[in-house]
Amino acid sequence: MKKGLVIGITSISVIVVIASILLVTSPKSNVIETDKTLDNIVKPEKEEIQVENVLNNLKNTETNSSEIQKKYDELEKIDLENEYSPKPREWITSGPFQIDRSKYAIGEKIFLVLGGLGPEEKGQIAVMRPLNATHYSVYLTIPFDGAKKSAFNYYLEPQISKAKEICSVNDLTGKWTVVFRGTNYPNLNFEITKEVVPGTKIEPVC
Repeated sequence: MKKGLVIGITSISVIVVIASILLVTSPKSNVIETDKTLDNIVKPEKEEIQVENVLNNLKNTETNSSEIQKKYDELEKIDLENEYSPKPREWITSGPFQIDRSKYAIGEKIFLVLGGLGPEEKGQIAVMRPLNATHYSVYLTIPFDGAKKSAFNYYLEPQISKAKEICSVNDLTGKWTVVFRGTNYPNLNFEITKEVVPGTKIEPVC
């Protein structure tokens, strides 16, 4: 009985050992180990690719920043131009002096009409652009002398100009005034808005 029992126990032990070996060396176990190994290899590569893509994007952004700004400026200009539509003429009057509108777009001509000047009337038309809410700068002066010419027409187109220290559209927009020096005629006022006549150059110059 004891001999049979020993043989039985030995047989069971052999079976358990064989089963353990089969489990360890089974295809399923190999797949699991392979998957873990691939995960360890692939994940760092993905992370490296992502980091490389971010760095490339940053590099491209830095390289193209000036081009992006240029495109933005062009789109902004198009938006401003799309807002433009000519206003009807109003003909605002001060004595023998007239201007055709109270509001102008950037790039729009301002028509000034003089008619019926007396022979004794002599002076200057001073077109003043705004520097701030209370101060102005002389943009242009136009002499007149009724003894030589009692009527004439004149037009001007305020523009961005480095020589006149008008660096951008911000220096053009606002409420302008026309002063008639040498006379008692009241000033005429007009406004230049942010609207832009299509084709007008509005790039800053200083």
